[in-house]
Amino acid sequence: MARGCTPQSCAFRDLHGELSALGVRVAGLSAQSLEDQEEFAERNHMPFPVISDPDLRLGSALELPTFEISGLTLYKRLTLVAEDARIVKVFYPVFPPDANAGDVLRWLQNR
Repeated sequence: MARGCTPQSCAFRDLHGELSALGVRVAGLSAQSLEDQEEFAERNHMPFPVISDPDLRLGSALELPTFEISGLTLYKRLTLVAEDARIVKVFYPVFPPDANAGDVLRWLQNR
């Protein structure tokens, strides 16, 4: 995982119950391999699915921001909120990463 992604993911893990109570389904997306994502999810006890997109297909379709490090192209931290198959809110840039889940929760509660 790229630096900052673990605090962001763990914050969503920690608020998963509150998000679920609002009817929100959470999923994590990464350009890393499914094997890497599954290992990360297990090690960090993620209660939501992880999605591997090593070919950056979703990123290409949605023009998601990326960066390169050590020869890898990875997604920048962001959060998409979708409703009825439409993106209704984008949180970007995400900083600090460990505050993003709380920002999303507050936004959802105040809708």
